[in-house]
Amino acid sequence: MLAAGQTAIEAKNVTRVFQGAGVDSVKALDNVSVSIRENEFFTLLGPSGCGKTTLLRLIAGFDFPTEGEILLHGKDIAPLPPFKRPVNTVFQNYALFPHMTVGQNISFGLEMLGKPKAEIEARVSQMLKLVRMEDLRNRRTSQISGGQQQRVALARALAPAPKVLLLDEPLSALDYKLRKDMQIELKRLQHETGITFIFVTHDQEEALTMSDRIAVMSKGKILQIGSPRDIYDRPSERFVANFIGETNFLEGEVVSIEGTDAQVKLRSGATISAGLANGQSRQGQVTVVVRPEHAQLVKRGGKADLWGKLETIVYFGTDTHFHVKLDGGADFIVRQQNSRGGGEGHATGDAVGIKLDDHAAQVLRD
Repeated sequence: MLAAGQTAIEAKNVTRVFQGAGVDSVKALDNVSVSIRENEFFTLLGPSGCGKTTLLRLIAGFDFPTEGEILLHGKDIAPLPPFKRPVNTVFQNYALFPHMTVGQNISFGLEMLGKPKAEIEARVSQMLKLVRMEDLRNRRTSQISGGQQQRVALARALAPAPKVLLLDEPLSALDYKLRKDMQIELKRLQHETGITFIFVTHDQEEALTMSDRIAVMSKGKILQIGSPRDIYDRPSERFVANFIGETNFLEGEVVSIEGTDAQVKLRSGATISAGLANGQSRQGQVTVVVRPEHAQLVKRGGKADLWGKLETIVYFGTDTHFHVKLDGGADFIVRQQNSRGGGEGHATGDAVGIKLDDHAAQVLRD
């Protein structure tokens, strides 16, 4: 096994074009390059049609790039059919054999590889223990729950010890609570096995919960790659900021730049400090992003960066959302966590200030 941090899978300038019935064609992937590290939980995140599943299929060998290369540990795997790649896939529908038992489903792939019977028995027992299903070994998969079926699909895919495990939205059919439980379970399995996981999802919370790094995709391109915290706190483009979590957008003009920070004059006349993404040196009109929880509501007379009128208060149990109409006309949401015994202190119609946390504001590339 390679050391953590070394490259497991690399896509180099990959384009995939699907030809239509006539002259029309669809560019599902547009010159995509990405390096995925050994022992990493890497997530491809984006809306339907962004190209994430197409990239997964290219890695699995179910499809081939129109241009570019797919490398596994530095070697081009394009000529290899799926069954000769040290890669396994867990599909959305699990694709289990309903007439077989849990143990038989897990052993099936090992039998097809011609493994000795004793080795198969030992490996099946190991996988059942890993997914915590020893008691259901002899139960048919048609007689177990959706969450249990998902575990069997994972065990079957992990049994041959692939170098890379591909997961194509495997949690989408589960209910909310079970999906949350399985997110933790998947992360545990990846940590214990040390296998590179490449996970495809359109669920932002799912990506933030499990991933070491996330690639946000749109229209066949990767817009940003980074840790969950980087992607959430420092989005580089409007699509990324808008797609992941709730956010505030403020329009303004850069009046000065010092190092990695810009002074931005907003339409209300207020000037705030906003960070610049790597390589940025923006001038003129820009969009600034601020997450709702990175701001605090203050009463008139306090120290604030922005001012406005409190229009709506929405209580969510764990937190409260304050909808403010800023001077200058922009809308802004402040999200504050609720504490036991704390008073609200604000009422609809109040004139309020908004104090931004340090480094809360970020200038977007577009």
